[in-house]
Amino acid sequence: MLREAAMMRASWVRWFSSIALLVAVGTVRAEPDVNDTRLLTYPAVSDRNVAFIYADDLWLADLDGRNGRRLTSDIGVESHPVFSPDGKTIAFSAQYDGNTDVYTIPVEGGAPTRLTWHPDADVVRGWTPDGKAVLFSSGRSVFTNLYTQLFTVPASGGMPTQLPIPHAVEACYSPDGEYIAYTPLGDRSGQWKNYRGGTHSRILIYRCKDHQVDQIPQPAGRCNDSDPNWIGDIVYFRSDRDGEYNVYAFDTKTKNITKLTN
Repeated sequence: MLREAAMMRASWVRWFSSIALLVAVGTVRAEPDVNDTRLLTYPAVSDRNVAFIYADDLWLADLDGRNGRRLTSDIGVESHPVFSPDGKTIAFSAQYDGNTDVYTIPVEGGAPTRLTWHPDADVVRGWTPDGKAVLFSSGRSVFTNLYTQLFTVPASGGMPTQLPIPHAVEACYSPDGEYIAYTPLGDRSGQWKNYRGGTHSRILIYRCKDHQVDQIPQPAGRCNDSDPNWIGDIVYFRSDRDGEYNVYAFDTKTKNITKLTN
């Protein structure tokens, strides 16, 4: 009996020690190592800074990589930062209240400003060229999780406005605001490398004034085009049309496609 009692006391001691260790670990926030950064994601560039996500927080640095500083430190996950046209504000998505919504924050830092409140996920995609509204995708108005649509919300706050494009995921405005380059479906190649099925990713160019839509040409055997970014008359994008993903440029005037990386 004495031996059983001693074993029971030892078991309880180990149990309480484990609980105390878990409590102690849970109260200490894991801080990112600023001297050995890895897995930086979602880069965004302005004329002065680069923004990115590291350790689920939003960071900012100079274009040369110096003066890195963290802009957010909430336990929620941040993603998809995009600079405003003047480079003074960053729009991004965050899960501060358990749901993914649109926020903005000045590059100087401060408290983020929440712009959307819908229970569906709102993912930042860009800004309108005048810098007055944030472009985001959301499934708030569809009845299947296969699709999302595009919306804008005023940077000063207000109700979102749905754009007249049936389905879209990634998107960006042309500098003059007359066109939108977008992908109607999400990229499937993350699950199936070199996917060439019917839901392959395409980039369409929508003309706002008359709703005309053209597609960036693809090879006869299809490919996956994604991440459109518009500078001047050129749409830059990623494509696996040569097997591996590389950066390409589509000239909207000449309709020529140029491979930029190998």
